[in-house]
Amino acid sequence: MGNLEKRISEIPLDRFRNFCIVAHVDHGKSTLSDRLLELTGTIAPGGNKQILDKLDVERERGITVKAQTCSMIYNHNGEDYLLHLVDTPGHVDFRAEVSRSYASCGGALLLVDASQGVQAQTVANFYLAFAQGLQLVPVINKVDLPSADPPRALEQMKDTFELDPDKAVLVSAKTGLNVEAILPTVIDQVPSPVGDELKPLKLLLVDSWYSNYKGVILLVRIFDGQIKAGQHVTSFATGLRYIVGEVGIMYPDQTPQTVLRAGQVGYIYFNPGMKRSQEAKVGDTYTTVGAEKLVEPLPGFEEPKAMVFVAAFPVDQSDYAHLEDSIGQITLNDRSVTLQKESSEALGGGWRLGFLGTLHCSVFEDRLRQEHGASIILTPPTVPFKVIWKDGKEEIISNPANFPDGGITHSGIVELQEPYVSATITLPEEYLGKVIELCENNRGEQKELLFFTATQVILKYDLPLAHLVDDFFGKLKSLSKGYASLDYEESEWRKSNIIKLQLLVNKEPVDAVARVVHHTQADRLGKQWVTKFKEHVDRQMYEVIIQAAAGRRIVARETIKPFRKDVLSKLHASDISRRRKLLEKQKEGRKKLKAVGNITIDQKAFQSFLAK
Repeated sequence: MGNLEKRISEIPLDRFRNFCIVAHVDHGKSTLSDRLLELTGTIAPGGNKQILDKLDVERERGITVKAQTCSMIYNHNGEDYLLHLVDTPGHVDFRAEVSRSYASCGGALLLVDASQGVQAQTVANFYLAFAQGLQLVPVINKVDLPSADPPRALEQMKDTFELDPDKAVLVSAKTGLNVEAILPTVIDQVPSPVGDELKPLKLLLVDSWYSNYKGVILLVRIFDGQIKAGQHVTSFATGLRYIVGEVGIMYPDQTPQTVLRAGQVGYIYFNPGMKRSQEAKVGDTYTTVGAEKLVEPLPGFEEPKAMVFVAAFPVDQSDYAHLEDSIGQITLNDRSVTLQKESSEALGGGWRLGFLGTLHCSVFEDRLRQEHGASIILTPPTVPFKVIWKDGKEEIISNPANFPDGGITHSGIVELQEPYVSATITLPEEYLGKVIELCENNRGEQKELLFFTATQVILKYDLPLAHLVDDFFGKLKSLSKGYASLDYEESEWRKSNIIKLQLLVNKEPVDAVARVVHHTQADRLGKQWVTKFKEHVDRQMYEVIIQAAAGRRIVARETIKPFRKDVLSKLHASDISRRRKLLEKQKEGRKKLKAVGNITIDQKAFQSFLAK
């Protein structure tokens, strides 16, 4: 038994503390975690920045995508405490990660940037934690910045969340100023976990990731009992049985232990290993074989639903198998991506992928490129639609190509519905006019307008999800010089006049380029499409007609003139009838050619049309 394990085994349950750090994107969560790990001696000072962000894409963009965990031992008033820290993502797409982290914690540090103040995600995370009954410790970060205004941030916390400003800790995670005051506050304010080592084993699966050698590794929170290698455990959700191969804690990397006790959070993997990551259902309860009747399973989590769909195709069809492997490997670690095969006449074989949001989608694309060197074409993001047929059947369609052509004029359809989200936008009041205009242009409905300080506004809108995925966030940021912040949650399906917009080349629809849009946008988008597509198509031996069709109505057209031989070049001063005769003869030949010939459009034209 090592020195670390000896120290841990002597700590009783009432000196355990499990807590997480929640905040808006970019308020300094990962940097604060580094300081806390250095303070407790878990990592050496001055090492890698943001030690808990393990993926390349996380370090490159400076965002956290997956919640990461770490255990640390802290000596307070001469007694050892076992602290367990979870660093959560701040972005709205990864909301499910945050609510999962809450389940393994007893409290949370609510972090607010002193220069930015309370933002949309802070509000959302506060209500999530409040609903779960967690103890919140307010922390104001970045007080060393010249633009910092801690009194304003404290006042906002008091007004918005009714948190006591006297209990707040003012720190600077970057310089390490006053960070040592956080852990004693956590020990005083966050309750210790409840559990009993002598009861039968009961553990909650919080997260899982895949290792090529060990199979699926599970991150678990133990509620009752204890677990060690060699035990036989069974899952409540799948009923499958496993033999535990190793247990341990994240300190900051996987550190094996002989036993995990009630109240601890650690990792386990099985031997023989769990091969399919689909078996690891997050929110599942495990217990020892034979104790299934004695243990009440814990309430699980809601599986996050895909909100944004894109079709992905390899740039070169010979890369199909390689790309399939790469996508398979990334989805092993990211179960919130949904996957279906799809094929297109224009672009060959591919997949339809479902994501939680547009950031999730672009992170996935980055990971494919960086970790697997795969190049990929993505169609613009689309959202699912609901069709209600006359016989009462409801159908949800996520692929625009399957959407009925006539739209609402189709004989068998009663109504069409599209998903709405309720969005919360917080912004400084000088940008209010511009942001309201943006929401109105995107068919939004205003629900509420609230001044929560003299200069900060909370704006609530119901927006169609289709507009939200169409770079709404980017437009919002540029209008408000980056000050506005956005948070959204699913609202409901609403009746809508939507229609399928297609690109036709010589009267044939191109299946990869179909979108379902609101009828008010069809004309504008159709014109854009044909002008853009015309630029990428080469001239042929006969004319190419490019049209955009909304339902059964053609909304825009461009024609590419054919190559033709100059049949009049040999004539000098000739009679008009002679000229006409030659031109007529050429016209006849063209007709013949058109009857037998077929037009081919290079794949590159579609690729450059779909490129951003």
